[in-house]
Amino acid sequence: MRANSLALRLFLSATAWTVVILIITGIALSSLYRGAVERAFDRRLDVYLRTLVADVASPEETNDKFPQSLGEPLFDLPLSGWYWQVTRLDSAKPELRASRSLWDSPLPRLPEERSPVQTTGLRMGYAKGPEEQKLRMAERTIDLGDDGRFLVSVAGDAAEIDEEVRNFDRALLGTFTALACVLLLITMFQVRYGLAPLKRISQSLAAIRSGTAERLEGGFPVEIAPLARETNALIDANREIVERARTHVGNLAHALKTPLSVMINEAAARGDDPLAVKVREQIEIMRDQVARHLERARLAARLTVVGSLTEVVPVVTALARTMEKLHRARGIAIDLDAPAGIRFRGEQQDLEEMIGNLVDNACKWAQSRVAIEVVSDPPPDALGIHMVRIIVDDDGRGLSPSEREQVAHRGRRLDETKPGSGLGLSIVVELANLYGGGLHLGTAPIGGLRAELVLPAA
Repeated sequence: MRANSLALRLFLSATAWTVVILIITGIALSSLYRGAVERAFDRRLDVYLRTLVADVASPEETNDKFPQSLGEPLFDLPLSGWYWQVTRLDSAKPELRASRSLWDSPLPRLPEERSPVQTTGLRMGYAKGPEEQKLRMAERTIDLGDDGRFLVSVAGDAAEIDEEVRNFDRALLGTFTALACVLLLITMFQVRYGLAPLKRISQSLAAIRSGTAERLEGGFPVEIAPLARETNALIDANREIVERARTHVGNLAHALKTPLSVMINEAAARGDDPLAVKVREQIEIMRDQVARHLERARLAARLTVVGSLTEVVPVVTALARTMEKLHRARGIAIDLDAPAGIRFRGEQQDLEEMIGNLVDNACKWAQSRVAIEVVSDPPPDALGIHMVRIIVDDDGRGLSPSEREQVAHRGRRLDETKPGSGLGLSIVVELANLYGGGLHLGTAPIGGLRAELVLPAA
């Protein structure tokens, strides 16, 4: 267990709770045992007290025969810790009858505030006896009418109670110490066994990073199975990102290849003209720069990129304003209906590229108006995926079903008089598919083309 590890935290927290619970349980059991010992001791005192009360109340009792019998030799041993005493309360000079063990010392009375009278008239409590002995006492007042009122007291050595409780505490301490050791060993085993799947995930991730594995394989407990699924989903997303980057590189190469070829062919046709030579020279430099940046893009595509969340409304709003400025000369108006709080589960750059292509395409073909609407669709069930729809309508001439099929392919252009490379909608389709969404083309209510982009939302 290393410092600051999850295993150490679990072990220390389990150890702390185990110690606290055992201490509280030990204190509670010791208290319960003391109460049980005291009750047993009190029952013994009560038997002696009842015997004395019977002797005091007996009409045949005489000084020679009092008391009849208590059955305890300790009452005859001086200062043995076991004493009885009968005190007459209604005479001017109290009469005392006491056990031989008291010698010449009287028994104290129990304080009323600490030892309340029970319903049976009995009072129990602790007091200091002869030689500062700690005594457990029981006393009772009896009224015999004309024969007088008496206070009958019996006391036993409280050291017996303390010794019994100490023996129990020692046994309890040894038992709980052994139990604590066993529980800590069990805790160590549970921590190691319970965290074993996490260690397996760590090893699998190291294997993926080293290239010896592609995914997290095998079954995992239900608590961390979502972690394994999300990790595999992240790995798949990273592969899609790599593929998307390669697609971007291919699109760029396709867009640049034709213009560069046209330029170099035109320059070659002019022979050794100084301008043509200069153009060929600059074209070669451009080719080298393009090749270098394309290679850098391929290398960057191999890096691990994690998905992010992007607010949709700011992106759509910024693009709408930009496109209005670009097409101001044609008087294109862009209507925007986008509620706040909708987030796209992906990168902002990709969202800008997809929506930008759709809005730019709509502005090129629109007569005077483009409408953008953002709609958040709730998942069909608890396990479904939340989606967002970005709908771009224009009031242009629209497209027939066959034309809609053509424009989704890379490099296809229906009208060469319009600016562009023919890659816009195909790039949107590829990006949307990589994110698990799609692009649907149809007829807009305002008369032109409707492009509905469906993407995963947060």
